[in-house]
Amino acid sequence: MLRILMCLLLLGATAQAQPFPSRPITIIAAGAAGGPTDTITRIVADAMTRSMARDWGGQPVVVESIGGSTVGPQRGATARPDGYTLLINNIGFAASATLYRKLPYSVLESFAPLGLVSDAAMTLVAKPGFPASDLGGYVAALREGGDRLNLAHAGLGSAAHLCGMLLQQAAGAQATTVAFRGTAPAIAELMAGRIDLLCDQATNTLPFIKDNRVAAYAVSSPARVPGLEQLPTTAEAGFPTIAMSTWHAMYAPAGTPEAVQEALSAALRVALKDEKLRQRFAELATETATEERATIAFHRRFLAEEVARWRPVIEAAGAFAD
Repeated sequence: MLRILMCLLLLGATAQAQPFPSRPITIIAAGAAGGPTDTITRIVADAMTRSMARDWGGQPVVVESIGGSTVGPQRGATARPDGYTLLINNIGFAASATLYRKLPYSVLESFAPLGLVSDAAMTLVAKPGFPASDLGGYVAALREGGDRLNLAHAGLGSAAHLCGMLLQQAAGAQATTVAFRGTAPAIAELMAGRIDLLCDQATNTLPFIKDNRVAAYAVSSPARVPGLEQLPTTAEAGFPTIAMSTWHAMYAPAGTPEAVQEALSAALRVALKDEKLRQRFAELATETATEERATIAFHRRFLAEEVARWRPVIEAAGAFAD
């Protein structure tokens, strides 16, 4: 922390009239209020506020939730590049580089990556009583049923949408996809039996799986998920191509001074060690990003890889938003 403070003091003495930060920092949560991205962002903001009260002179970190796939990122891209407006977004941010053929910003050029925040496995679930006993039967049912089955997702570019593409490509079949405005209505329709299939993050599905209100078949992560140890990974079940996690990461606008970027990235890593944050993430079946993944260098490389990964998947599905 001493290194961060020295950096901030030097920055304040040479580049600004007052040391950074001299006022509250706002993190834009690129998602609807109450949704997973909003929840993750508020947990991070609370942890950063606690660390700033201890080390940064008490400036708070506040959250502004902005729904819509591109509205929040656009606000983040056009904010003054001074470190006072940040963005937390999820895996859909990388997919949007291909999903939207006309974006008012560049995913790879309009933002300064500060570090990854979290990862959550996806769960492959179905309506109660779905006629499959394992993931092999789940995929076979999709292959046989095709467009007679309804596959829900939480909106274009959502993690559920991306996972659904991988599922359909693994099955070699196209279901009737039904887009909802968020996960909550999709799960409600699944539990009511009006939707057949859903692939969504464990953060959202965990309580319904535990209460047996939905049928669950696998998790998409490399390892089994604490609290859902009964579910095999997709690789264990014989479908390694259905592999992904819902990751969240923090960004500043491009052009933010490097010293400010480094200070904010370091502050993020401090926040990710906060015990309250780690406990809340665990309760949400979400993994806290490791020290390495929460660095600028790793995040910059990872984002480019994710953009490249999802481009052929989206192009093959023809799932464009414009």
